[in-house]
Amino acid sequence: MQKTLILIADDNPLVTQLVSHRLGSRGFEVVTVGDGIQAVAAARSLKPSLLVLDGMMPGLDGFAVIKTLKEDPETAEIPILMLSSLKGEKDIVGALTAGAADYLVKPFIPEELILRVKRLLGTVAA
Repeated sequence: MQKTLILIADDNPLVTQLVSHRLGSRGFEVVTVGDGIQAVAAARSLKPSLLVLDGMMPGLDGFAVIKTLKEDPETAEIPILMLSSLKGEKDIVGALTAGAADYLVKPFIPEELILRVKRLLGTVAA
């Protein structure tokens, strides 16, 4: 059986390692990138089942990544979970309005991350 591929885009290696470990230990296949430009390229080439995306990254920030992916018919249907330390109303509403499927503020509860990922993938009831 093929594993579900999740792309993680975050420029903080500690966050990337934590999220990657948590999701990998739950049986997901994980690919990580460290900036927004790489996130767009990886999403286009890999077509992940889900993108876990940081809000503030070099190259393109998370909001620009969402806009770019949602405008491209090849990547528009990839669900995006924004995982960011940006916690203002403008940031959260802006990401959801741009097309993020969900938003989780750092620091986050690891088990909450797992549940939100599963919900977005349709493996757990909403």
